[in-house]
Amino acid sequence: MAKPRRTRNPAHPPTPADRILEPFLRFAAVEASAGILLFVFAVAALIWANSPVGSTHAEFFGNYLTVAFAGAEIHKPLVLWVNDGLMALFFLVVGCEIKRELLIGELSSVRKATLPVFAAIGGGAIPALVYYGFNAGGPGASGWGIPMATDIAFALAVATALGPRVPMSLKVFLTAVAIVDDLAAVMVIALFYTAEVSTTALGVAGAAFVLLVGLNRAGFRSFLPYGVIGAVLWVAVLKSGVHATVAGVLIAMTIPASRLEGEYESPLEVLEHALHPWAAYLILPIFALANAGVVFGGESSPETTAITLGIIAGLVVGKPIGVFVFSWLAVRLGVADLPEGARWGHVLGAGLLCGIGFTMSLFIGGLAFSEPEQLNAAKIGILAASLAAGCAGALLLATVGGRAEEG
Repeated sequence: MAKPRRTRNPAHPPTPADRILEPFLRFAAVEASAGILLFVFAVAALIWANSPVGSTHAEFFGNYLTVAFAGAEIHKPLVLWVNDGLMALFFLVVGCEIKRELLIGELSSVRKATLPVFAAIGGGAIPALVYYGFNAGGPGASGWGIPMATDIAFALAVATALGPRVPMSLKVFLTAVAIVDDLAAVMVIALFYTAEVSTTALGVAGAAFVLLVGLNRAGFRSFLPYGVIGAVLWVAVLKSGVHATVAGVLIAMTIPASRLEGEYESPLEVLEHALHPWAAYLILPIFALANAGVVFGGESSPETTAITLGIIAGLVVGKPIGVFVFSWLAVRLGVADLPEGARWGHVLGAGLLCGIGFTMSLFIGGLAFSEPEQLNAAKIGILAASLAAGCAGALLLATVGGRAEEG
């Protein structure tokens, strides 16, 4: 069985502190720079969709592509090949991040995990309730999952741009909250945004997952069998009615995370480091180009207005309140501590940055709404809220940081 490559000088093995901190620093560096690229492609999509040739945006990503292999045929428009195919690879990276955090990161012990878990619970539940308050009983009610999301690339890009005004511990906290958010999003997608289920396809997916777990238990560390069986799992999940991106997280959970003697990276770490730049610099920009093409100037109705306002209120108001109040509750109960060197103003600022929903919000919006008018209203709300939350979070963190330095 093939072993993962070494990425360190054997004469300088990593210390325990290196093992915990270096993955985060590498991850944060990629995410922060990817946030800038994501912004560029989102703006490009907006310009394209509202230009004199704006109709070609929907036409291009609406073109159908058919792929047939081993008796299975997939016939989808390009936008769904992006959302169901490329984003499955993105969720594979997300799954690797979640598993790493659970094993050696900020979620690896109850004490360390309590604050970000509490914050993520509040940051998910309160925005959903706020949104539902605007849309209860209306056609937009199904979009309650949209304001639950956090875009980690944009959030870290803003936090990184503020430099030393944002303590490193707060960036770690923000990342951990976003990763718990991602896990919650996967569960919401699987449980609430699933079409009619095919039991046959679901059975094939279950069998493929069991085989992957068996490979892990048997000690296989080569990526080839995981890739082959993982592809079968993806197709089966796609055909089952459960969203195909769930397959990416399931595959990640079966990749071996232990290090053998003489190895400085586990297969999980090798896979994450190999795929993370592709996900950040290619997949997410393509996703933004395909999905952020909001058309402005169209007619609105009370129903679409409620969708837009619900998302804005959920992300800009509900998100920071949920993160702040539930974090305060965890500290008040004595089950968690504030991040080292951080004040409550920092936590509120981080909560505002969590209101940058963008990627995951757009993704869930595409699952929640099939009507173009409703989806466009959701996109307007997501873009407006993400911009407002990012600016407000940056302003607050810059102010809090400045006071900390002066005092």
